[in-house]
Amino acid sequence: MQRDGGLDAKRVGVWIRVSTEDQARGESPEHHERRACAYAEMKGWEVAETYRLEAVSGKAVIAHAEAQRMLADIRSGRISGLVFSKLARLARNTKELLEFADHFRAANADLISLQESIDTSSPAGRLFFTMIAAMAQWEREEIADRVAATVPIRAQLGKSTGGAAPYGYQWLDKRLAVHPDEAPVRRLMFELFAEHQRKRTVARILNDRGYRTRKGEMWSGTTIDRLLTDTSARGVRRLNYTRTNDNKKAWTLKPESDWVMVPVEAIVSDELWDKCAAILTTQSQQVKHVTRKAVHLFAGIAHCHCGTKMYVRAGSPKYVCEGCRNKIPTGDLEAVFLSELHRFLLSPAEIEAHSRAVADAIREKERLIEKTLGDFKKVEAEEDAVFDLYNAGGFPKEDFARRHRPISERRRQLEEELPRIQAELDVMRIAASSQEEAIQGAKTLTEGWSSMTAPQKRQMVEATTNRIVIGKEEIEIDLLYLPSGTSDQSATHPQGFWAATSWKRAG
Repeated sequence: MQRDGGLDAKRVGVWIRVSTEDQARGESPEHHERRACAYAEMKGWEVAETYRLEAVSGKAVIAHAEAQRMLADIRSGRISGLVFSKLARLARNTKELLEFADHFRAANADLISLQESIDTSSPAGRLFFTMIAAMAQWEREEIADRVAATVPIRAQLGKSTGGAAPYGYQWLDKRLAVHPDEAPVRRLMFELFAEHQRKRTVARILNDRGYRTRKGEMWSGTTIDRLLTDTSARGVRRLNYTRTNDNKKAWTLKPESDWVMVPVEAIVSDELWDKCAAILTTQSQQVKHVTRKAVHLFAGIAHCHCGTKMYVRAGSPKYVCEGCRNKIPTGDLEAVFLSELHRFLLSPAEIEAHSRAVADAIREKERLIEKTLGDFKKVEAEEDAVFDLYNAGGFPKEDFARRHRPISERRRQLEEELPRIQAELDVMRIAASSQEEAIQGAKTLTEGWSSMTAPQKRQMVEATTNRIVIGKEEIEIDLLYLPSGTSDQSATHPQGFWAATSWKRAG
């Protein structure tokens, strides 16, 4: 059964950056590319793009045309991951590395660094994003705290705190003053809202009368709401009261003790302000909060035996395959999943046996790489010896090709073999790094399942399970547990342990 390839195969990019100094040490871009492509092939991913920054220093790369092309592909969804040999190849500058990670996390894309065994598409690899996010947050907070510390002081001294003046006001001599053209329009907003009690109606009337925003755009209900709740209109400008969240698109209120209230000239009377504020308060209490659409427990993880993903339609109690119409009740699949996971985790001997097999497989692969590197050095020495002998007149020109050809062919074979087996070791190490986290997560999942919320259950399933395949009478559960080469099933299922159980269809 095909796992990751096919029509829905993950599309990734390969990042190649080898500086002039690296090339002088014998690190070829081709070797790095073959290793990354081999890793992607073993994961069943499609290499959609290759980004080349040859002979480019890693001190500052994010502004490079290839880096910008890569980030554009991440944002557009053309690729959903980037494979590279090690983090220093992506960026040596910590600030740029944090910035790259921010872009990837925002686009829900993965970073795969082979040398450090980081693959953020795996549970353990996602810890990297957590660590990077913590570093970035610390850096942002340090800067924000230094800037924020000056805001209350400047505000209390009556100095400008930066930013555009609220609509209806203007900066004059670094102080906020009423704008003679905008202030009447802002006052009209309050009067219209007090009369019609609808923000969109106010926006429509203003637009119909020919009024426009400061940028010359049409008024909207959202803009009207912001200006109706901005206290500057009543003569009090509120500063240092919000904190921007990480995504830069949302904010939260700071404690009121941090707020700075600065008096300014009022545009509307206290009576008009209080009337509009009362209407807004009543309306906010009447708003019905829309609940988020439920994400079903195994959505995107449940697959039919025909290869199609199975989903739960609105109002349906079953996961359904749109291809062959195979079905399974949501409750049955959850019960089977918990039963199989619990059964597997109660077998310490089986876990220990698999752990030993993992370690043995990794050591064997490391020995093979060491031998291959030794063979490569011998071939290089033989090649140098042939050249030296020829240059010294040890044999005629017509004999050179005969002597050199088999050595050159052997060198080519080793150049192709080495990145392939290095990629195999990369896959094994990254899978092994997820083992402990997956086991602990699965134990937590089985022990406290009944008390978990739906989002918590979904998070635990994602952390422990790669795929569930539902047949007519059997269900196979693929846990994110073991690397390839640890069981007889590894050739077909290189990601984890497959637990197969019979399932009696209800009815």
